[in-house]
Amino acid sequence: MFKKTLILTLFIVGCTMKAPTEFSKKALNDQLFTEENKVVQFKEILAAYKGEKVFLNVWASWCKDCIVAIPNIKKLQAKYPHVKYVFIAADRNVHTWKKALKKYGIKGEHYFMKDGMDSDFGNFLNSNWIPRYLIVNENGFVDLFKATKITDKRIVSALKK
Repeated sequence: MFKKTLILTLFIVGCTMKAPTEFSKKALNDQLFTEENKVVQFKEILAAYKGEKVFLNVWASWCKDCIVAIPNIKKLQAKYPHVKYVFIAADRNVHTWKKALKKYGIKGEHYFMKDGMDSDFGNFLNSNWIPRYLIVNENGFVDLFKATKITDKRIVSALKK
C-alpha cells in the first residue's frame, strides 16, 4: 500500500510542477565561454538578445541525438530567420566542441559550459538528457522550457508566438 501511495504522490507532484518561465539567479550568473575563450555570464547572453526571440539548444558533439537534429535545426533557421539561435555546448572539452562547430557548420551564437550539465545552468535545466531546446521570448521569459526532440511541435508553436 505504501508503495502505491508513494508512486501516486510522485506522479501527482510531477504532473503539477510548472515549468519555470524565468531563469534562476544561479543560472543567470553561470559563466560560459565564447568561441574566442572569453568568459561571459548567461545573463549577458540573454541581455544581448533582449527584444528578440531566442532558440536555445543545449547539446554536445558526442551526443548522437544532438548531431542527428542538426539538419532540422538548419530548416528552422531557414524558416524563422528572425529568431536568434544560441547553442550551449556541454562537451567534455573545448577542442572537440570547436571541431564539431566546423564539421557540422552550425550557424548561430556558440557558448561552452566548462562544467557541462553539472554547472548552475545545467542544474537549472534539471535534466540528464540532451539535446534540450528552450524558447525565450522577446521579454526574456521562457516560453518553452523542456523539449528534447527537435520535432516537438511545441518548438514551432513557441517560435510562431
